Amino acid sequence: MKKASKGSGSPTRAGRARPAANKRPGPGGTARRSAKGGARKTSNPRSRQRKGSKKGNGGLLTPLLNWGGTLLVWCLLIGGLFLGYFALTLPDISGIGVIEKRPSMVLQTRDNIRYSTYGDLYGDMLSIEQIPNNMKLAVLATEDSHFYSHFGINPMSLARAAIRNYQAGRIVQGGSTITQQLAKNLFLTPDRTMGRKIRETLLAFWLEAEYSKDEILALYLNRMYFGSGTYGIDAASRKYFSKPATEMNTAEAAMLAGLLKAPTYYAPTRNLKRAQDRASVVLARMVDEEYLSAAEAERLRANPAVLINASQDFRNVRYFSDWVVSEVQAYIGRTEKDLIVTTTLDLDMQAAAERALEARLKADGAQMGVSQGAVVAMTPGGAVKAMVGGRSYAKSVYNRATLARRQPGSVFKTVVYMAAFENGLAPDDVFNDGPININGWTPGNYTRKYNGDMSLREAFARSINTVAVKVTERVGRDKVATMARNLGLSGDFPLHPSISLGTNEVSLLEMTAANAVIANGGIAVLPFGVLEIREKDGEVLYKRQSSGQGRIVSAATINKMQDVMSAAINWGTAKAANPGFAAAGKTGTTQDYRDAWFIGFTPELVAGVWFGNDDGSATKQVTGSSLPAVAWKDFVTHSETGQAVAFTRLEEEKKDGGSLWDKIVQAFSAQNAETTKTTAPETGGTGTAAPAKRPSAPSFPGDSPRP
Repeated sequence: MKKASKGSGSPTRAGRARPAANKRPGPGGTARRSAKGGARKTSNPRSRQRKGSKKGNGGLLTPLLNWGGTLLVWCLLIGGLFLGYFALTLPDISGIGVIEKRPSMVLQTRDNIRYSTYGDLYGDMLSIEQIPNNMKLAVLATEDSHFYSHFGINPMSLARAAIRNYQAGRIVQGGSTITQQLAKNLFLTPDRTMGRKIRETLLAFWLEAEYSKDEILALYLNRMYFGSGTYGIDAASRKYFSKPATEMNTAEAAMLAGLLKAPTYYAPTRNLKRAQDRASVVLARMVDEEYLSAAEAERLRANPAVLINASQDFRNVRYFSDWVVSEVQAYIGRTEKDLIVTTTLDLDMQAAAERALEARLKADGAQMGVSQGAVVAMTPGGAVKAMVGGRSYAKSVYNRATLARRQPGSVFKTVVYMAAFENGLAPDDVFNDGPININGWTPGNYTRKYNGDMSLREAFARSINTVAVKVTERVGRDKVATMARNLGLSGDFPLHPSISLGTNEVSLLEMTAANAVIANGGIAVLPFGVLEIREKDGEVLYKRQSSGQGRIVSAATINKMQDVMSAAINWGTAKAANPGFAAAGKTGTTQDYRDAWFIGFTPELVAGVWFGNDDGSATKQVTGSSLPAVAWKDFVTHSETGQAVAFTRLEEEKKDGGSLWDKIVQAFSAQNAETTKTTAPETGGTGTAAPAKRPSAPSFPGDSPRP
């Protein structure tokens, strides 16, 4: 029974053996089982493979996780330190509402038309509600169409810009949002560096956290630069369109929005067509964003924004503006206040002066070897109405009207004759045009010929050098030098015989002012351009009252000078300048044709013109009777000045007493002058007649430069 039961219990053993087989072997267990029998060997290799595989995977993953985690921690640490450094080195952002700027100076005409600005010009600070909707839409369309949906930066715009810049091989597109642009312009420099870009991004995040979108947009439109010294849309609108920003139309808003890309380059005062083309691009973007219909955009393109009372048409007005700024500083000194300066400038005359100068240079400059010119115009009282200091202010800011000092040549004969008439000589006095030798100096005439006896009127009108020298020697060189200084000419006047031929150096402004003394009746003239200086809030700092200058030349001398100078313009060397109404003037040409001048006046306007080269090189025989005289006539006839038939003769001071002989001479002179008036074939503007032609008299093609 026991055996049977023992034999019949094999399943039981098998059952007991199964758990034993499933039992995890201890160390060395596998080897022992292998030794007892080969029946279990077939399952052991797979078991070892599975166990080995699990151990191998754990060995690769764990180091990767360990090293990856360590690297991540270090990256976070270094990144944190990196960002922390830039955060700590951010500029001070506590004064975002404080505007740090250079004091501004606005120059305007007496009609309140602004034409030049200096410093940083800001207008009114507008709230988002006050800013026209068309201005906001134009800026959003062209600068940041996703402004109201991003968080300070626009990753898609940055990626798109990066791709385009990579394809172009240079920076052709930026990806900065309005917030980033505001951060850069308020707090950072324009340097294109990685450090600046990181700080810009951090500041953009700060702005987005501290301000609403509307507040950021309002800050942007009130603080961004719009060219020509203007900051903010209100200052720009007043500068370019002479109206506050609240009154801008859509075409004007598009032009201002277009300036943001490159304010100086697209400024309409530099190139109006370029600014209009840029505005057209803005309109296209507004159509893309469905802010405008295509038909509306086409209508606006057909009627683009234009400048209103801005200085785009007067590209050289800055010569006058720079001169006025120096006057302002002389009157009130340096100041940190914003100023509005009312000036004497007449924009119509300025435009006429610029056109007259450029017309001559363009037509004859290259052919006649002339590269530069200058024009000054003023009232007889010295109020400067126009000033052109060179052909192009953009190419050269050097003011040839006020700073350049050159020999005036025969223009200086006005000073010689004024001294002569003040010392008793008269237009009808006769001098001999013949050879002269003063200590070895032998001046000659332009024609290299002599004409014998002639009146001072004819000698002046024909610009005879020998007579001018003899007149100077008669009255005294010291008296000529004294007259020059009395007329406001600066510099030294050596008492050399050549003083009569204009060998000393003067400026065009000074010489024109000296002629204004003749035009105004003998009162001293100090040229000026400032009428009033006031602060932006209205407080008046300076207001011109009167020059306070007195008479420096007698009425009798003025009448004589207007006599001889009218003769010059009617039948003398200045015939090319004759405008067809009362005018008087004098030509001037220096040795080797280096400088050519004409200075003349009407009863209401005095103007001087100079042509030459900056390096002092000779022109191709340009005389005062050619380009300068023609330009002067062109300017005067287009300046809307009064066109009187003749000058008004001044009442001369009566002289009591006098000898009988003096009275006889005066009576004879008056009778002779009357006879001349009635028999002369050609009459000048003041009733002075051209002398009868001598058989041997040469033709006078031009002026008389010093030989």
